[in-house]
Amino acid sequence: MEKKISQKIRERARRIKMLIMDVDGVLTDGRIILGSKGEELKNFYVQDGQGINLALQKGLIVALVSGRKSKVVERRAEELKISEVYQGVSLKIEVYHKFLKKYGLKNEEVAYIGDDLGDIPPLRKAGLALAPANGVKEIKDIVHYVTRASGGRGAVREAIDIILKAKKTY
Repeated sequence: MEKKISQKIRERARRIKMLIMDVDGVLTDGRIILGSKGEELKNFYVQDGQGINLALQKGLIVALVSGRKSKVVERRAEELKISEVYQGVSLKIEVYHKFLKKYGLKNEEVAYIGDDLGDIPPLRKAGLALAPANGVKEIKDIVHYVTRASGGRGAVREAIDIILKAKKTY
């Protein structure tokens, strides 16, 4: 059953030109699998990837911002043709401000989806602040919308669908 999207959320979504996403717990399910030889594995959801492809095709700027560094994230971003990838970021708000300046955007033109405490500053600025269902309470309390889906299980696709449908480009 699809969650009803309020008119207020649709109005916010209609203005979006850029989607910034945290990675672990948003684009992935938050689990990190470490092998005995140092290899790292993460779970990505195919429908999230398809949603990102649609967003890029419709002209949205898509960015990944992560507190961790991972070759797996680099590879996934490359597969999805996401050129804006920032890893090992301790203050995500600084990267958020770089994006505003680089693309000449206003806060109301940016959607941000995050799941944990490091995402609070950019979520407070974004025109459309989203959290996956598995986000921590402190995040869910401040966002405009909490997805039905969890991170790594369709939350990104759900967020993109909201934006594209609101913009009537879907």
